[in-house]
Amino acid sequence: MKLSAVPSMMILVPMKTTSLSRTNHSKKEFSLTAENQIFRKTILPIVFLFTSFYSFASVILIPMDAESQKNHLKAYGLTYWVLAKQQKVQWLLNYRGGAFLLPDGDAVRKECQIRGVSFEVLSDGQANSILSDIGSPSQNQEAVILEKAPKIAVYSPKDNQPWDDAVTMVLTYAEIPYVTIYDEEVLDDKLALYDWLHLHHEDFTGQYGKFYRNYRATPWYIEGKRLAEERATKLGFSKVSQEKGAVAEKIRRYVIGGGFMFAMCSATDSFDIALAADGIDICEPMFDGDPSDANYQEKLNYSRTFAFQNFNLERNPLRYEFSSIDMTAKRKIPKESDYFSLMEFSAKWDPVPTMLTQNHTTLVKGFMGQTTSFTRGEVKPTVIVLGENKINDEARYIHGIKGKGFFTFYGGHDPEDYQHRVGDPKTELELHPTSPGYRLILNNVLFPAARKKKQKT
Repeated sequence: MKLSAVPSMMILVPMKTTSLSRTNHSKKEFSLTAENQIFRKTILPIVFLFTSFYSFASVILIPMDAESQKNHLKAYGLTYWVLAKQQKVQWLLNYRGGAFLLPDGDAVRKECQIRGVSFEVLSDGQANSILSDIGSPSQNQEAVILEKAPKIAVYSPKDNQPWDDAVTMVLTYAEIPYVTIYDEEVLDDKLALYDWLHLHHEDFTGQYGKFYRNYRATPWYIEGKRLAEERATKLGFSKVSQEKGAVAEKIRRYVIGGGFMFAMCSATDSFDIALAADGIDICEPMFDGDPSDANYQEKLNYSRTFAFQNFNLERNPLRYEFSSIDMTAKRKIPKESDYFSLMEFSAKWDPVPTMLTQNHTTLVKGFMGQTTSFTRGEVKPTVIVLGENKINDEARYIHGIKGKGFFTFYGGHDPEDYQHRVGDPKTELELHPTSPGYRLILNNVLFPAARKKKQKT
């Protein structure tokens, strides 16, 4: 996919002399000849298409580097707010940490001040100079147009869960609206209403998060299992694993049809496992009341998965692990030195991975989760690794294309809570307004707003 940028040069069009009368603030009435009327109807719309972004005397630059921006997370919300007003934005990839160029106006300036977002007012000349430099072949930078605020859905259970979700927290903090949906809406084909879907901390295999050993006697586990079984029956399935598999298949088709999907923690590997195990019983009796299929490992179909292949499932129901995909138990990295590095891409030739890795640092603090990171050797070769820890040979942040759509998997549970445990208090993002780990989530939120351009070949 190639994404286009607003041209940095102004277009001058000669026009015949007209008689102009102006009223207060509003209409401009032209005395036009028939020839000028034809010109106005045919040529001017084309001109305005390329120059309307610069119809302002000045523009707003939202810097995203470490030195200039006080609240990176709110800056994404501000950008979304401008898009929701049907105004275009330019995302300046690799320029000052992935800055945003917004149309100027009193409302935008006021909104910056209210949200605590650092901004700079630039003249058209200054903006054009920046865009000219960005457009130089010698610069690994690009200006990408963002056109439309994406409609966001979060796949999350309606009942209260004993953990928090990083995506819903950062969307709320950044003031980006979203709708919560769950199995009923997915199976009722409501995904088509949304541009971007996030998968909450979830188990698509029907094994209740593999919490059986430590939490099977707790009220929240017992109630959650009861509600899941009741929901599956109501929706026409005899087992929770079958119902979750059907949900995973609907999401798979949503992405293939052109949707954007983002998943974190256990929703990453359990989703792929559910796809590979379509029609296969991989659940032990304590989960679904009957034995698993014999030799189910050999029956897995890796061609159905999004990101992973050749993985081995964890058969022990008492082990808090789904498969060999996850690196949590294999990690030998002290907390103090647990970082992952973001990969560098060509902004002009690979704008998609460049967008997804925009940040004010190339080193991001690591953080744990039920699925912390991904075994590098089990990531499909068609999948792009966006962030990795080379020392531990693990992928932390990956992206791929499926059909007409896109998916991104991000290992770990909470970027600002190193080892979030069940029942721990949620992270207060007011204390982490410049979090690099949370910025990666918000890069994905804005990604669907980018204008697509037809390939030259």
